[in-house]
Amino acid sequence: MNISQAAKRAGVPAKTIRYYEDIGLITPARGANGYRDFSDQDLHRLAFLARARRLGFSIEQCRALLELYADRNRASAEVKAVAQTHLAEIDAKLAEMQAMRATLAALVHSCAGDNRPDCPILSDLASGSQTIAAQG
Repeated sequence: MNISQAAKRAGVPAKTIRYYEDIGLITPARGANGYRDFSDQDLHRLAFLARARRLGFSIEQCRALLELYADRNRASAEVKAVAQTHLAEIDAKLAEMQAMRATLAALVHSCAGDNRPDCPILSDLASGSQTIAAQG
Protein backbone atom coordinates (compact mmCIF):
# COMPACT_ATOMS: atom_id res chain seq x y z
CA MET A 1 0.00 0.00 0.00
CA ASN A 2 1.16 3.56 -0.62
CA ILE A 3 2.02 6.18 1.99
CA SER A 4 -1.38 7.87 2.03
CA GLN A 5 -3.12 4.54 2.58
CA ALA A 6 -0.62 3.60 5.29
CA ALA A 7 -1.06 6.99 6.96
CA LYS A 8 -4.82 6.60 7.02
CA ARG A 9 -4.74 3.03 8.35
CA ALA A 10 -2.06 3.73 10.97
CA GLY A 11 -3.54 7.08 12.01
CA VAL A 12 -0.23 8.83 11.46
CA PRO A 13 0.35 11.78 9.10
CA ALA A 14 2.32 10.99 5.94
CA LYS A 15 4.83 13.66 6.96
CA THR A 16 5.50 11.74 10.19
CA ILE A 17 5.94 8.51 8.25
CA ARG A 18 8.50 10.20 5.99
CA TYR A 19 10.31 11.49 9.08
CA TYR A 20 10.34 8.04 10.68
CA GLU A 21 11.79 6.67 7.46
CA ASP A 22 14.43 9.43 7.32
CA ILE A 23 15.64 8.59 10.83
CA GLY A 24 15.51 4.84 10.28
CA LEU A 25 12.57 3.86 12.49
CA ILE A 26 10.79 2.26 9.55
CA THR A 27 12.12 0.98 6.26
CA PRO A 28 9.28 0.26 3.86
CA ALA A 29 10.05 -1.60 0.67
CA ARG A 30 10.23 0.34 -2.58
CA GLY A 31 8.46 -0.78 -5.70
CA ALA A 32 10.03 -0.78 -9.15
CA ASN A 33 8.57 2.70 -9.61
CA GLY A 34 10.44 3.92 -6.49
CA TYR A 35 7.29 4.44 -4.44
CA ARG A 36 7.07 3.21 -0.89
CA ASP A 37 5.18 -0.05 -0.49
CA PHE A 38 4.00 -0.51 3.10
CA SER A 39 3.41 -3.99 4.48
CA ASP A 40 1.23 -5.08 7.38
CA GLN A 41 4.40 -5.25 9.48
CA ASP A 42 5.16 -1.62 8.60
CA LEU A 43 1.65 -0.67 9.69
CA HIS A 44 2.16 -2.51 12.97
CA ARG A 45 5.42 -0.61 13.57
CA LEU A 46 3.69 2.67 12.76
CA ALA A 47 0.88 1.91 15.21
CA PHE A 48 3.46 0.91 17.84
CA LEU A 49 5.30 4.20 17.31
CA ALA A 50 2.08 6.23 17.36
CA ARG A 51 1.07 4.70 20.70
CA ALA A 52 4.54 5.17 22.19
CA ARG A 53 4.65 8.80 21.05
CA ARG A 54 1.18 9.46 22.50
CA LEU A 55 2.59 8.21 25.79
CA GLY A 56 5.38 10.77 25.41
CA PHE A 57 8.30 8.46 24.72
CA SER A 58 11.13 10.25 22.92
CA ILE A 59 12.27 9.17 19.48
CA GLU A 60 15.33 7.48 21.00
CA GLN A 61 13.19 5.72 23.58
CA CYS A 62 10.90 4.56 20.75
CA ARG A 63 13.94 3.26 18.89
CA ALA A 64 15.01 1.32 21.98
CA LEU A 65 11.50 -0.04 22.52
CA LEU A 66 11.24 -1.16 18.88
CA GLU A 67 14.59 -2.94 19.18
CA LEU A 68 13.47 -4.64 22.39
CA TYR A 69 10.15 -5.60 20.81
CA ALA A 70 11.99 -7.24 17.91
CA ASP A 71 14.39 -9.08 20.24
CA ARG A 72 12.69 -12.31 21.28
CA ASN A 73 15.51 -12.92 23.80
CA ARG A 74 14.96 -9.62 25.60
CA ALA A 75 14.44 -9.42 29.32
CA SER A 76 11.33 -7.55 30.35
CA ALA A 77 13.55 -5.73 32.85
CA GLU A 78 15.11 -3.89 29.91
CA VAL A 79 11.71 -2.73 28.71
CA LYS A 80 10.70 -1.76 32.22
CA ALA A 81 13.90 0.29 32.62
CA VAL A 82 13.04 2.37 29.54
CA ALA A 83 9.50 2.90 30.82
CA GLN A 84 10.70 3.74 34.34
CA THR A 85 13.12 6.33 32.98
CA HIS A 86 10.30 7.92 31.01
CA LEU A 87 7.99 7.83 34.04
CA ALA A 88 10.64 9.64 36.10
CA GLU A 89 10.89 12.29 33.36
CA ILE A 90 7.11 12.74 33.45
CA ASP A 91 7.16 13.03 37.25
CA ALA A 92 9.87 15.71 37.03
CA LYS A 93 7.85 17.65 34.45
CA LEU A 94 4.73 17.37 36.62
CA ALA A 95 6.64 18.71 39.63
CA GLU A 96 7.92 21.61 37.54
CA MET A 97 4.40 22.35 36.26
CA GLN A 98 3.02 22.24 39.82
CA ALA A 99 5.70 24.69 40.95
CA MET A 100 4.88 26.97 38.00
CA ARG A 101 1.20 26.78 38.86
CA ALA A 102 1.81 27.60 42.52
CA THR A 103 3.97 30.60 41.59
CA LEU A 104 1.48 31.90 39.07
CA ALA A 105 -1.44 31.37 41.46
CA ALA A 106 0.38 33.38 44.14
CA LEU A 107 1.10 36.16 41.66
CA VAL A 108 -2.51 36.25 40.45
CA HIS A 109 -3.71 36.30 44.06
CA SER A 110 -1.35 39.19 44.90
CA CYS A 111 -2.61 41.35 42.01
CA ALA A 112 -5.56 43.60 42.82
CA GLY A 113 -6.69 43.54 39.20
CA ASP A 114 -8.08 47.05 39.47
CA ASN A 115 -7.52 50.32 37.59
CA ARG A 116 -4.22 51.13 39.31
CA PRO A 117 -1.05 50.72 37.25
CA ASP A 118 0.96 48.81 39.86
CA CYS A 119 0.93 45.08 39.25
CA PRO A 120 2.86 42.47 41.23
CA ILE A 121 2.71 40.09 38.26
CA LEU A 122 4.59 42.49 35.98
CA SER A 123 6.96 43.45 38.81
CA ASP A 124 7.85 39.80 39.36
CA LEU A 125 8.36 39.16 35.65
CA ALA A 126 10.54 42.28 35.35
CA SER A 127 12.64 41.30 38.35
CA GLY A 128 13.97 38.23 36.56
CA SER A 129 13.76 36.27 39.82
CA GLN A 130 13.92 32.51 39.75
CA THR A 131 10.80 32.06 41.82
CA ILE A 132 9.75 28.85 40.04
CA ALA A 133 13.18 27.22 40.27
CA ALA A 134 13.38 28.13 43.97
CA GLN A 135 10.08 26.36 44.63
CA GLY A 136 10.93 23.25 42.58
